[in-house]
Amino acid sequence: MTLSPRAVMEGLAPLYGWPEQMSHGDPVAELVLTILSQNTSDTNSGRAFTQLMRRFPSWRAIASAPQAEVVAAISTGGLAEQKAPRIQAALRAMGERSGDQDLEFLRAMETEGARAWLLALPGVGPKTAACVLLFALGKPALPVDTHVERVARRLGLIPPRSTAEQAHRLLEELVDPSDYYPFHMLLIKHGRRICSARAPGCDRCPLEDGCRASRLRPDRDPGLP
Repeated sequence: MTLSPRAVMEGLAPLYGWPEQMSHGDPVAELVLTILSQNTSDTNSGRAFTQLMRRFPSWRAIASAPQAEVVAAISTGGLAEQKAPRIQAALRAMGERSGDQDLEFLRAMETEGARAWLLALPGVGPKTAACVLLFALGKPALPVDTHVERVARRLGLIPPRSTAEQAHRLLEELVDPSDYYPFHMLLIKHGRRICSARAPGCDRCPLEDGCRASRLRPDRDPGLP
C-alpha cells in the first residue's frame, strides 16, 4: 500500500524536524538563485549569487552586461556558460514585458496566472516557477527538484516513468496545498541524506516498510511485508 503524503511527512519529521516556512524576499533574486542552483550544490550556487550581486549594481545592469562578464561573475557555481545567458534572457524578458526587472506585481495575481507569467519567461521551467511562487511570493506551488522527484517516485507517489512536468502536476494534485512547503523540504533532506540516487540507505529509512522501491529490491527478504 502506498503511503499518503501526510504519512510520508509524519514519518520524516522526527528525523529532520518540521520545516517552518519563511519568505525568501525578492522574487527576482529567487528566480536567479534557482537558475544558479541547477546541477550544483547550495554552497556553490550561493557563492555564485553573492559574486553576481557584488559585481553588478542592479538586475538591469546584469541584463545589459556583456555575457562574458556575467559568466565570469558566476563561474564558481558551475555551468556558467549555460546559466549566464538564461539569467540574462529572463531578466531582459521581464523588462520587455513589465517595464522593469521586478516581479512584485505577481503577488496580486492568482497562483495560476502568476505561474503562467513566469513560465513564459525564457529558460524558466516548472521547478523555477514553483520556487519563485512558494519561497518568495508565498503562493501554493510545489517545486519538484531531482531529490523530491526521486523520493516520490521510489515511494510510489508518482509513476516510474512520469516526466518532470508531470511530476509537478501529479504531486500538486496529491499533496494538500498547505503542506507544499514541508513536503518539499522534507523530501529534499531525505533525498540528500538517506534516499540518495546511487546508494539509498534503506536500512536507515523510516519509510522503508511503505516504500515501493524498497519492496522491489532484489536483496530484500521476500517474507518481509
